Amino acid sequence: MTGLKLVIFDVDGTLVDSQGDILGAMGVAFRAEGLETPDREAVLGIVGLSLPQAMERLVTGIGAVQRTRLVEAYKGAYASLVAAGGAAASPLYPGIPELLMQLAGKDEVMLGVATGKSRRGLTRLLDAHGLQRRFVTTQVADDHPSKPHPAMLFACLDEVGVEAEQAVMIGDTSYDMDMAEAAGIRGIGVTWGYHPAEALAAATRVVDDTKTLETAIFDLLEDRT
Repeated sequence: MTGLKLVIFDVDGTLVDSQGDILGAMGVAFRAEGLETPDREAVLGIVGLSLPQAMERLVTGIGAVQRTRLVEAYKGAYASLVAAGGAAASPLYPGIPELLMQLAGKDEVMLGVATGKSRRGLTRLLDAHGLQRRFVTTQVADDHPSKPHPAMLFACLDEVGVEAEQAVMIGDTSYDMDMAEAAGIRGIGVTWGYHPAEALAAATRVVDDTKTLETAIFDLLEDRT
């Protein structure tokens, strides 16, 4: 493997299992608006989208004002839950700490994040896990159109200075894989997250555990497809 390479991760459902905080914060936000809280499947189905787009999926015909109130209520509730629970509230999936350490030990491999989280939400989460310095580029919903628009990935490539063929995108949702495809980046779908494996049709590879993920990353970066 020669030349600089970039491995980009989604966060929720890929690095961390944050469904408890996501479901809890969504319940707080919807109750504050006097709305019935969507069921678990519906909420996890929108994980990965930016919050305004997520709320539009969850509430048919929602107006701009109520959408904004829901978004802000969710952000506040999520921040409180993360602050109260710390790393235990959104634990890293098994094998992720070891995988990140392995990748970080390769001089030619840079790590990045492309997430539907806000900057504040991502910072709190990375700080809770001591991962802030692991990633050389972190792209968030505050600065880009919602996934699956490829803007986040283009920003990752520009910031690190690599071409699309020198990068891989890892995620658990159809939004991640569609975003990767739109950016011309090979996508690796993981099955331990929030979308079923059959939703990851745009992925170059689909893996079930972090050991297989590690192999897939190096296979693709070395073009041994």
